Amino acid sequence: MTAEPFPAWFFDRDDPSPDGRFYAPERLVTHIDDGAVAAVGELYAELGVDAASAPGQPPRRVLDLMSSWVSHLRGAPDELVVLGMNAAELAANPMATERVVHDLNVDPRLPFEDGSFDAALCCVSVDYLVRPVEVLAEAARVLRPGAPVVLTFSNRCFPTKAVHGWLATDDDGRCALVVEYLRRAGGLTEPEVQLRTPPGPERGGSYRGDPLFAVVARRS
Repeated sequence: MTAEPFPAWFFDRDDPSPDGRFYAPERLVTHIDDGAVAAVGELYAELGVDAASAPGQPPRRVLDLMSSWVSHLRGAPDELVVLGMNAAELAANPMATERVVHDLNVDPRLPFEDGSFDAALCCVSVDYLVRPVEVLAEAARVLRPGAPVVLTFSNRCFPTKAVHGWLATDDDGRCALVVEYLRRAGGLTEPEVQLRTPPGPERGGSYRGDPLFAVVARRS
């Protein structure tokens, strides 16, 4: 669980000031467009993460990492633990059953027991992690065998807070980067990469709206 083979500058950011200061203002908005939001919800439903998509299944406990006021689930699981930076945003999340304010860039350890979750989610936030391998190793630790870790992201971000390695590559490179994070975290199956939104010429010559990429692995 080292930063190798990443160069020394890779996890630097244009704004190295404490994240708590940057995320202190409430941002009750979505950071991707409606099509990408819908794609996240559809993926979670396909994976059976929310209780609504898996009726009759045992109670499900889901962890939403780097969360906010919305978790993009179509239906609330039995338990939804949201971990993020802004207490007011977490308080506004109507599906949450537990709220934890925690800065993963200061401390990548998760304050949960081994094997205590049925899924771990991280939506449009992996680009801000300065110790992603350690965070994902922790995600693997708290998952039950076979449970998925689901990382979704687009090409939008707060550029001053995204790590330089993320900004220095393209969409394919970012997908490969997230795969590498998960491989290096250990304890997970081989990650699978998907483009969840349709390509097309309507915006920027590449996508119809915001692209939504997903990388999924499971606790081995």
